[in-house]
Amino acid sequence: MRGPWTRFNLNPKTWTFQQRFLAGLLGCAGVLLYALYTQMFGGLAPCPLCTLQRGAFMALGTTYFLGSLHAPRSFVVRSSYVAVSVLIALLGAGVATRHVWLQLLPADQVPACGPDLAHMLEAWPLFDVLRRVLTGSGECAVVDWTFLGLSMPAWSLITFLALAVWSLLALNAPLRRP
Repeated sequence: MRGPWTRFNLNPKTWTFQQRFLAGLLGCAGVLLYALYTQMFGGLAPCPLCTLQRGAFMALGTTYFLGSLHAPRSFVVRSSYVAVSVLIALLGAGVATRHVWLQLLPADQVPACGPDLAHMLEAWPLFDVLRRVLTGSGECAVVDWTFLGLSMPAWSLITFLALAVWSLLALNAPLRRP
């Protein structure tokens, strides 16, 4: 029996490239909206590594948006979108891994707190800021939010890796819906 609900296919295996990239965009948007919610209503100010992870989610979401808007039919163009999205996801996963590592350090090995990201961007060249942020500081080692025993950077790491796999799965998407 067919009804109006049959138009909405919930089987991701049958989704087109455009639909898969749109789902990736919605995933990135959900992560960013939750991060803003915890900042505005939960009082969790993002540390410099959190800010870099948010930037990676924004760049990944932008790639997903452009790929879903373009909806390429060519395998080469699809592969390019997938390669860029996987690269961004892996860079974000690298930042999240560094963040998790800082959080797992013993208290006596945590680096001292440094200036905030806005001040560093005003005072120093960009590459010096990136180097300083990626080496981490004390505020990045604080765990002030957990869910199922994992901190927010750990969940970001899992999400980045899941989105990288999701991007790879978009390569074999059908050109048209069956």
